[in-house]
Amino acid sequence: MEVIKEQIDDLNASVTIQLTEEDYKPKVDSALKDIKKKVNMPGFRPGMVPIGLVKKMYGTSVIVDEVNKLVSESLNKYITDEKLEIIGEPIPSEKQKTPIDFDNQKEFEFIFDLGLRPEIEINLNKRIKIPYYIIKPDEDLIEQYIKSYTGKYGQVKEIDEVEDKAFIKGDFIELDEEGNEKEEGIRSEMAPISLDHIKDEEIKKELIGKKKGDEVKFDPRKIFSGNAEAASVLKIKEEEVENLNPNFKYIIKEITKFEEAELNQELFDKVFGEGEVKSEEEFREKIIEEIKENSKADSDYRLGIDAKEKLVAKFDVSLPEEFLKRWLKLRDEENKLSDEEFEKEFPKILKDLKWQLISSQIAKDNDIKVEYDEVKELAMKYVEMQFIQYGLPAGSFGKEQLEQYATDMFLKKEDEVRRLYDQKYLEKVIDVIKESVKLDEKEITNEEFSKLFEDNK
Repeated sequence: MEVIKEQIDDLNASVTIQLTEEDYKPKVDSALKDIKKKVNMPGFRPGMVPIGLVKKMYGTSVIVDEVNKLVSESLNKYITDEKLEIIGEPIPSEKQKTPIDFDNQKEFEFIFDLGLRPEIEINLNKRIKIPYYIIKPDEDLIEQYIKSYTGKYGQVKEIDEVEDKAFIKGDFIELDEEGNEKEEGIRSEMAPISLDHIKDEEIKKELIGKKKGDEVKFDPRKIFSGNAEAASVLKIKEEEVENLNPNFKYIIKEITKFEEAELNQELFDKVFGEGEVKSEEEFREKIIEEIKENSKADSDYRLGIDAKEKLVAKFDVSLPEEFLKRWLKLRDEENKLSDEEFEKEFPKILKDLKWQLISSQIAKDNDIKVEYDEVKELAMKYVEMQFIQYGLPAGSFGKEQLEQYATDMFLKKEDEVRRLYDQKYLEKVIDVIKESVKLDEKEITNEEFSKLFEDNK
């Protein structure tokens, strides 16, 4: 076997692998012997089929398999041994125009094209200016946070009569033309109605002020947003809604209303832990601290986006674009983008690849590594955040419990571990960028910050 590399230019190379029969025959013979032991054929005892017959039936497919395996292993070993830094994966070369005839050839030649990683130098310095947005904890944002907590810890309470924003449960009963309950008619018990979602204002007015046990007559189609919702509540098929009898009565059985939690000690304890906050003023101060902490992560996330734009533009990384186009099209078997769609997406793909090279070079220059314990800590942080969203105060679980939940929810899943690893890796790269460049700090409102992402769409 011979492996020959041809350096086309700084970003492209080809590797030719030449095989003689001596290279693959031992593996083919071994595979055929294994097949002989297992093959069942009429007229022969198991394992006693003549090897010549086995070869005639399976020889070509075995040669294809063993040659392809040998070529793949040899190519990967060559790339590793020669320390070739490639982009993407090797692809069959366009130079190899003659199809391989596995039935008749004894010697084979395979040619692969390689895209090579460019040598890049990333010099981060204070002359590079990147915007860094700091979110102001203004009154609107503070109130949003407070409202989210009063809403999260609010309760559904029974009330005596229907009022604005009430939620009702009752029985829909179909009536005949005389207004009597229709025999074999539609009957849906404890059917829910949200006053906020009623589209007919007259029906809404009629319901307000009603109490449990009261009856109201109306066409149920007039209160729902569509046929699917009406069918679901009335427990009928969607196609039956269009020709539905409009005569129904609704008997109110239950009236409730969601009430937000009050700003009191009970809420303070639920949000921040018992005794941590003792007044509304302290509660607001804690909210401001939380906004600042949360906004730091948001600011860093935005910095990553702006750093990508700035550094990709500043450090002009050359890539083997024609090779990448061919490689990406070979990979795009599932989506099968049209040529027009592909050309439209390709600049975005190039930018992402350039950013990957730049960020990995920054990591290499600064000896950035991510340890498993850091990934585990990040997973535990996500678990705690989820528990807070479910209404459990911070610190509800000990370290061992958090570790167990983190293991079950994230660390047992390879794709989740990889995602957390990549996130921590990027965080460290961004930390280096923050320390190395000049941050053009800009204090903006939460609304202005959100608009930055709309502008990037």
